[in-house]
Formats: sequence, structure tokens, C-alpha cells
Amino acid sequence: MGSGAEKNSIGGVVVTATDSASAVNSVTPASLLVRLRSLVPTLSRGPAAVGRTVLEDPRAAVPMTVQQLASHSLASEASVIRLAQAAGCRGFREFRTLLAAATAQEEVSRPSGLPADISADDDAVTVVAKLAAEEQQALADTAASLDILALEAAADAIISARRTVIAGIGASGLVAVDLSTKLERIGLTSRAVTEGHMAMTLAVLMEPEELLIVISSSGETSDIVEPLAAALESGVPTVALTVRPRSTLTSADHVLIGVAARESGMRSAAMSSRTGQLFIVDVLFTLVFQRRGARARDAVGTSHRRLAPRRRRAGNQP
Repeated sequence: MGSGAEKNSIGGVVVTATDSASAVNSVTPASLLVRLRSLVPTLSRGPAAVGRTVLEDPRAAVPMTVQQLASHSLASEASVIRLAQAAGCRGFREFRTLLAAATAQEEVSRPSGLPADISADDDAVTVVAKLAAEEQQALADTAASLDILALEAAADAIISARRTVIAGIGASGLVAVDLSTKLERIGLTSRAVTEGHMAMTLAVLMEPEELLIVISSSGETSDIVEPLAAALESGVPTVALTVRPRSTLTSADHVLIGVAARESGMRSAAMSSRTGQLFIVDVLFTLVFQRRGARARDAVGTSHRRLAPRRRRAGNQP
């Protein structure tokens, strides 16, 4: 990584951090619950139990002491402190203060009468309303948690690269194709790879003048983790996009962490995580477009002009 930046796995939906102090100071009421939702699956048993207790009923946890929260979670007091620190707080007092503010904000922002989960009996109107509320919340959570410095570093890496390879499997492959298509549209050399063997083949042949972007919601998909390791070993710059701040993918040079909408029995992780990932892709592409300036505008204008006859012909068909 350039500029002496250090990667940081504390965080909700973030991207990288310049140092641990800045990461701790960046926690806000808007990002606290987001961070907890991302962190809990990656924590050891004690802190994870405390985290689940807090997330099940944040308002009930606000007035609890360390001892009360530990007892309620069937965990130790040390686990409570470790959870607060993992979330980016200096201690339990700050954690509880931020939790109180977070619950107040969430009550105001969440539409009344719309529970998070969708039931099999919900009609179409209710499904639309519930999904819209959850998607909007995922976008707001992602925006509140983004590490701007790391996001800008990722955009700069794309601009500097001779070629960008973007690897993703399954639903993450859709995100990879989306980003690659956007970059190609403004004249940058890019390739999306959605199959693990090909991702590894390309990664071992890449050079330091190129860039590898890897996308995995869990951050542990072997078909993505292994190409990342190969690229790092060869000195190839890397960017990772995941929803897990303590996953293997956070060994990349720049880490973009997206927030997933809350999952229910009817919504898979692939569906819920894609919202935050695609939002980050849009932000990243916009920053790249800004940096490309006239060259990006010229590329888009050229494609519009060259494709205009095809649009007219299609429109004239009966």
C-alpha cells in the first residue's frame, strides 16, 4: 500500500484505514450497528454472543452495565469489553453512549409498521414496501461507513493500472461484470472473471503494472482468496470488496467493505449483500470518471455517436 497506510479490519462497511487511531475515531452512531452486524459472524464465541444479544434488542442493552450485559449474554465481562473494542470504541462507556444514539436514529429512520422480515403471506404491496425500506437502509448504512481515503486510493489504483482484472464468483460475479463494463465504457482496459480456475490463471500471470480487484461477500471464497494471494506474492496491486471486515480478503492493499441488508429466511446473503456492493461500485466508478476527465467524457460521447444508428434501427422495427 502506498503512503504508509495500514489495513484495518475494524469497521462496518468501510474500505481501508490509514492507521488504527483514525479507525477508532471514525465510529459513529450511524455506523455502530452496521459494524456489529458485519463483525459478529467473525468474532470468537464470547464477543459474538454479546454482539448477538445487543443486535437482538439494542434498546434493551443500552441501560445495562458491563456485568448485566455479560450475564444476559451468558458471556464474560471481558467478552463485553472485547466486543466494544472490536466495534471501534475505546471502551464500554463509549460503546453504550453510541448505542443509545444509534437506537434513537434507527427508530426515526425505519418506517413504522414494517418489520424487517418478509413472510410467506405478505402481499405484493407489503413485499415492495419492506424490500424498499431494507435496501434504503443498506445504502444509508454503507454510505455512513465508507472510508473515504481508502475509496479514493482504490480509484487512483484503477486509474494507474495498465489493465484491471475483476474477479467474482456467483452473485459477486455480477458485481464484477458491472464494474468491468463501466470501466470499459470510459476507455479503460478491464476484464471481468467469474470462474475460479480462470481467475487463478490470470492472477499468477499478472504484473505489477496491473491491478486485481477481488469481490466476495464472505471474504473467504477459495476461488477468490487464492488469486488474491497469488497477486500479492507477485507484487500486483490489489483491491478487495467484501462485507466481512475480518475476513481473509482484508489482506488486500485496499479493502472496500459493503453493508448487507438484513437477511431473513426468504432473502439469501447473495441478495442482501449485493445492494451495498453495487453502491460502492457506483461510487468507485464515479471517482474514476472524475479522474479521467475529458478522456472519459470523450469515450462515452464516441460510443453514443457510434451506437446511435443501431438505436434508430431498433426503434423503427415494427
